[in-house]
Amino acid sequence: MDGERVDYKSSGAKGPSLDVPPDLTQLSRDTRYVVPGTAVSASSYQIAQPAQTVTTAAAAVGDVRIERAGNQRWLVVNRPADKLWTPVRDFWLESGFLLAQDQENLGIMETDYAENRAKLPQDFIRNALGKVFDSLYSTGERDKFRTRLERRPDGGTEIYISHRGMEEIVTGAKSGGSSAGGDGTIWQPRASDPELEAEFLRRLMVKLGVTQEQSKALIAAGATAQTSRIAMVNNLPVVQIDEGFERAWRRVGLALDRTGFTVEDRDRSQGTYFVRYVEPTANKGEQGFFSKIFSGSAAAVMPLKYRISVKSEGEKTTVSVLNFQGTPESSANAQRIVQVIADDLK
Repeated sequence: MDGERVDYKSSGAKGPSLDVPPDLTQLSRDTRYVVPGTAVSASSYQIAQPAQTVTTAAAAVGDVRIERAGNQRWLVVNRPADKLWTPVRDFWLESGFLLAQDQENLGIMETDYAENRAKLPQDFIRNALGKVFDSLYSTGERDKFRTRLERRPDGGTEIYISHRGMEEIVTGAKSGGSSAGGDGTIWQPRASDPELEAEFLRRLMVKLGVTQEQSKALIAAGATAQTSRIAMVNNLPVVQIDEGFERAWRRVGLALDRTGFTVEDRDRSQGTYFVRYVEPTANKGEQGFFSKIFSGSAAAVMPLKYRISVKSEGEKTTVSVLNFQGTPESSANAQRIVQVIADDLK
């Protein structure tokens, strides 16, 4: 991604209020429980599926290095987490965001939704009027970023940045229809953008002391091949990763952050993430999750609690889904969660 084409606007005291659609505030709280995708049946799983290529590499400048696996990247910094929290927090504020979550005790901060104004067309009319009527122009997209800091046994810190996006979709009456209000719009999730994540990791490296040229070289560093796949083990859906625990643990955590789960807690010593998940209702003849948010005409969907288990033997790791009590799950929800994680590990 061209770094110069990133320009998010702050709604802080030093600038104008960010034009965020009213319903987006509600979505920022509720859609974190929603996992994208469609319903999956057990018959769609095979023990020996074609391997998906995943890549991994590491490069460093000073006490900052970047590690990469497939389209996932994260930073490793040889500084304690409590020394990094303030500069990372300042980085997001300087980048044009407000923080919706700022929980140093959990090592998690999350921005509010913001618009990348660099995507707006820079034609003559836009340049002439945009400065006066800036709120009249909109990209129809909003982005927010979740940052997670994890302490390493050697005293260093791992920093993960994950992106979640929304897009505005036109609904309502067709052209020439009889609806009195005309067309309307709703906001719905769009796919995470690994290139946006990479760009903000690069900029964060600069904030931490790496030069512009060095940061670009680190982001562009090559990688070696690894593999991951979906399998059935003892009639349970799992993700198999050809990597040891440390790397697999990091990648699964980033996949959960990216794909809309809420990670309530994690126990690295036991290899367990505690997550919330909303069961899809599209095939049950019920009102969809987002429709309920906008209309308020149906009861809210209650999230279910699961555990994501990451277990390794040498350089082989198995990721499985357990229920809240810790019993292995073979339900359609477990199959769908495994699919979502596997898709992000590509």
